[in-house]
Amino acid sequence: MPSTTLQIPTEDGQADAFAAFPDGGGRHPGVLLYADAFGLRPVLEEMARLLAGQGYYVLVPNVFYRNGPAPVIDLPEHIGQEERPAVFAQLMPLIEAHTTERVLRDADAYLEFLTAQAEVSAGPVAAVGYCLGALLAVRTATAHPDVVAAVAGFHPSRLVTDAPDSPHRLVSKLTAEVHLGLAEGDLTPEQIKELNQAFDTAGVTYTTEVYPGTIHGFTMSDTSAFDPSALQHHWDRLLPLLDRTLANG
Repeated sequence: MPSTTLQIPTEDGQADAFAAFPDGGGRHPGVLLYADAFGLRPVLEEMARLLAGQGYYVLVPNVFYRNGPAPVIDLPEHIGQEERPAVFAQLMPLIEAHTTERVLRDADAYLEFLTAQAEVSAGPVAAVGYCLGALLAVRTATAHPDVVAAVAGFHPSRLVTDAPDSPHRLVSKLTAEVHLGLAEGDLTPEQIKELNQAFDTAGVTYTTEVYPGTIHGFTMSDTSAFDPSALQHHWDRLLPLLDRTLANG
């Protein structure tokens, strides 16, 4: 798949990004892909290429661009349980600084950039995210219901909180179809019930599914949470969702 690195103009600077798209020219539906908390790195680039191979233009921004180009921190080749504390000690200040206001400003810029690319077809796009990125994908979709027709979030975090702007309180703004693939323990049964009730009340087409036997981070092959069968299950859910909601070719 052709791929390139790009600079996305934002209100706060330039966000570096990775993009992958199909061979052979033409225009293709756009997918905004948000990385997990570990950020833009080779495993995300590979996932973008796999999606591009299915007929999509995939844009993966470095959401921590205010702190420098990706990788913003030095990451071990494999992120195991022993490495996680030191990695998260560096990441947590970046995550805490990435406020909802920043998320929404950036989402405006990312979508404007994505939909303006010559290789991206007119029509709706998808927002897909992992871990922290699932939260960003949902926020992007609720803020841009006229643009985002599909949302997929895998091993998500912070979707149901006590905050007034908790994502589950905003789903009435969604027009997108939603799939959430949860690891066991990502949300409590009570949180899942509350989230599903919010979707039902809003009339959102959705699935929330706990992928059995998984732990948080199961899609990421460079971490100890990786589960190959769960990664395949994620593709089996994601690709039909995109096919249903985006006018692919």
